[in-house]
Amino acid sequence: MAPNDPKNGGGGGSGFFASLASSISSLGSAMTKSVNGLVGYEGLEVINPEGSTEDAAEEANRGRWKQEDRDGYWKMMQKYIGSDVTSMVTLPVIIFEPMTMLQKMAELMEYSHLLDMADQTEDPYMRMVYASSWAISVYYAFQRTWKPFNPILGETYEMANYNGVNFISEQVSHHPPMSAGHAENEHFTYDCTSKLKTKFLGNSIDVYPVGRTRVTLKRDGVVLDLVPPLTKVHNLIFGRTWVDSPGEMIMTNLTTGDKVVLYFQPCGWFGSGRYEVDGYVYNASEEPKILMTGKWNESMSYQQCDGEGEPLPGTELKEVWKLADAPKDDKYQYTHFAHKINSFDTAPKKLLPSDSRLRPDRYALEMGDMSKSGYEKSSMEERQRAEKRTREEKGQSFTPKWFDITEEVTPTPWGDLEVYQFNGKYLEHRGAADKSEDNTDPKSITFNPWQFQDMST
Repeated sequence: MAPNDPKNGGGGGSGFFASLASSISSLGSAMTKSVNGLVGYEGLEVINPEGSTEDAAEEANRGRWKQEDRDGYWKMMQKYIGSDVTSMVTLPVIIFEPMTMLQKMAELMEYSHLLDMADQTEDPYMRMVYASSWAISVYYAFQRTWKPFNPILGETYEMANYNGVNFISEQVSHHPPMSAGHAENEHFTYDCTSKLKTKFLGNSIDVYPVGRTRVTLKRDGVVLDLVPPLTKVHNLIFGRTWVDSPGEMIMTNLTTGDKVVLYFQPCGWFGSGRYEVDGYVYNASEEPKILMTGKWNESMSYQQCDGEGEPLPGTELKEVWKLADAPKDDKYQYTHFAHKINSFDTAPKKLLPSDSRLRPDRYALEMGDMSKSGYEKSSMEERQRAEKRTREEKGQSFTPKWFDITEEVTPTPWGDLEVYQFNGKYLEHRGAADKSEDNTDPKSITFNPWQFQDMST
């Protein structure tokens, strides 16, 4: 019987990954401990990814918060336990990074050459190896423990000709918060609708990636669909914040029926299993063809396998993706690519005034002025609320510029999703802008995603 679940590694627990999976303990029972005696609050749990249950109380005193801020914030947030806090809570800029969710979507393009390789290969199973490795590559960026800014409705982010890729994203809805993105080069198109859903659990939060990600490989017209695992953010208030993404990632070739099932191991005692990813490429008959293994913060490798998931004799593991060198001691754990995303070096000519780079709160935080960042963030949030009131008074609704809502509602493991599609108008805009003789310094452009005149006057 083929190993349909990489956690099982084949019939009866045998197979290539069995010994790996058997060493992974339950995250909840392995490292979680109430620290009521230390802080005096019911239900608080702290998890040390590098330790065990015995040092939870000590771990609670670590982290970025001062004790007085930490205790006060805990009291304020207790009422939200069990709730979706994606956009209902105003958060202090101390926990933010100088990047928005729209920019974070673009981080998927760092290793886009893997999609080029997926388009170019003749082997249908190696196509899935390359494409799924591309999907895994972004998780190093996702482990950052700083929160990106929520985009303002109508905000955009553009990235021009990075390794031949052009990228555009737009905030298409505020309640619920939804983003849409499109990227393209000569080998592939990427389309995504994202509607994050969260569940606040006190000192942790579950982030459910309600969304649809589709990649079309241009040579053969193959369409790939991606369903990622959820993400858990631990020690939000007490202890050192860290991120885990336990569960399955499934990428399906909608054209042929081939698929990849990769299992992200949960973190166990003293970091056991942390970062590890194991799984298989299956054909349309669910027979394993290639095994994959690695760590999402280091590299991924592959090897041909037999029908039981065992490596074929005479084959060896080959590396398909390796993390690029990252800056040392970077305050926000940014990669070199993340810095490029924030810079104007990747900005196109005649940058849209709605671009995330131009946000005054983001820029102030990047410059280290936390007070100004907090002020600008509050000002923009209030203006956004004023615009909402004006739309309601006028009986108007918001219409995105670069993406159109479709009639399609697609199911996801965490709820239904309304799908937006790229309408192509951006390509017309960009073509005209690139021919323009306007050489305005993009840094001089005032951030303007607004639908109406200044609501503060």
